[in-house]
Amino acid sequence: MTQSIYSIRQSFGTFRVNEQMRHRDIAKRLEISEGELIAAFLGIDTPPLAIGEMQAVRLLPKWSEIMASIESLGEVMALTRNDSCVHEKVGIYKNASQEGPVGLMVGEIDLRLFYHAWEYGFVVREMTKDGLQRSLQFFDRAGVAIHKIHLRAQSCVANYDALLVQFQSHDQAPEILVTEPGKPAAELPDQEIDVRAWHQAWRAMRDTHDFFVLLRQFKVTRTQGLRLAEPAFVQALPVTCIKDLLETAASTATPLMVFVGNHGMLQIHSGPIHKVMLTGSWINVMDPRFNLHLQMDSVAQAWLVRKPTIDGIVTSVELFNNDGEAIAMFFGERKPGKPELGTWRALADDLLARSTAVEA
Repeated sequence: MTQSIYSIRQSFGTFRVNEQMRHRDIAKRLEISEGELIAAFLGIDTPPLAIGEMQAVRLLPKWSEIMASIESLGEVMALTRNDSCVHEKVGIYKNASQEGPVGLMVGEIDLRLFYHAWEYGFVVREMTKDGLQRSLQFFDRAGVAIHKIHLRAQSCVANYDALLVQFQSHDQAPEILVTEPGKPAAELPDQEIDVRAWHQAWRAMRDTHDFFVLLRQFKVTRTQGLRLAEPAFVQALPVTCIKDLLETAASTATPLMVFVGNHGMLQIHSGPIHKVMLTGSWINVMDPRFNLHLQMDSVAQAWLVRKPTIDGIVTSVELFNNDGEAIAMFFGERKPGKPELGTWRALADDLLARSTAVEA
């Protein structure tokens, strides 16, 4: 971090007050990571009183313990994003558990937490035009945001303060050390992939989670695996399909599962969606307890994917950026042991039929 802590704080206040810029955009303007921006407000003893003032406290890296404590805050808003999509869900963090290195949160707030990527965590208080905003924010080694938890009017502030006391780090120096962001893994040449064996393994899948094992086994990236799959299971869709998908799901009350994540977190919405809005290049779901913001011009690939399971075929629509990184994935709402919804399958098939008709 080449800029002084003082100049970062001053610039933050100016951008927040005069331009109402978001943290992520301010960090880009200052050419630092968002984690470094938040860390610049460590060590401030007085709470924020004016708009544009912020206070941060570094947390101990006891991630699973911290996440298990979030339930005590009551209803909050969970936010997970990547470069192209933001997923916001209101609810209570319940049923926290861990399976090896992966944490689980099951309920209205439905998360898969990949703690190996977590490096920094902060309690953050900021004065905004709507009053004092309280949050917990978590970042990777590059200072890129992994997950944020925002308190709401009905959240328990006393337990938020108690959580801070329990997990506060002794190190409150206003800086963090960051590394360069990781780059997507390079693909092997297609000719090095045993495509016939890949097809056989795909047909033999019995659970959607088998797919991740197969990607490692065959050393293929996700988009390469889709591209090399049999047409009976995978077809390309136009990148504009997302608008039709969301609007049709809303108009037909088809309940969805919407997956959005990054290398440290996967956040899932399950249920119907209602209010779909276009704002420039963004398509948004603006429901009372679920918001989705997806930048459509960042979608470089869209695929209709069918995976065999013991419950029958499971269909998804999967979106990727130019680097082959997942932006968002859509399924029909389902539970293990039950076949997928016929209404969802019909919706997905209709997307494919419409794209085929346009191409013809």
